[in-house]
Amino acid sequence: MEFFDLYTAARQPLGRQVLRGAPIPRGEYHIVVQIMTINHNGEILLTQRVPEKTSGGKWECSGGCAVSGETSREAAVRELFEETGIRAHEDELRLEWSLTTDSMLRDFYILIKDVPLKSLHLQSIEVCAAKWVSFDRLCEMSRLGQTTRTVSRWLENRGGDLKLLSGDVRRKYCE
Repeated sequence: MEFFDLYTAARQPLGRQVLRGAPIPRGEYHIVVQIMTINHNGEILLTQRVPEKTSGGKWECSGGCAVSGETSREAAVRELFEETGIRAHEDELRLEWSLTTDSMLRDFYILIKDVPLKSLHLQSIEVCAAKWVSFDRLCEMSRLGQTTRTVSRWLENRGGDLKLLSGDVRRKYCE
């Protein structure tokens, strides 16, 4: 059984937890993280959700919920490792932006790291495939409905920043 810590909209801990899947009281929130990994070619790592999950078959960035006792960064490191086998340190993650939705305090992180696809260890109950894509390809996949709503939301809100970042990373390491 997994429990989530509950917070106010201002991220103040309420000192209570909720069981995964249980309704979260209105005006209370739990932390959810997303990690966009970008390689030195400026490509973005996408993982494909297993068909049995909500939004099955869609492409997304690694992520999930912080469990009770975890900080947002700790959850990001754990989720990335669980889903892909990628090891990252908390200080390697850059908090790009945060968004409050429904019952979630969503934190979006960037990780710059080269990881060959063949070295990934995909979590079979969550992820069935992975690939590196260019920013333009990511946008096209989103337009075609091939990505999760979370990826589409990231592009809507911060797509320009992401495009600049992926280009900057590519230029820094490839020129």
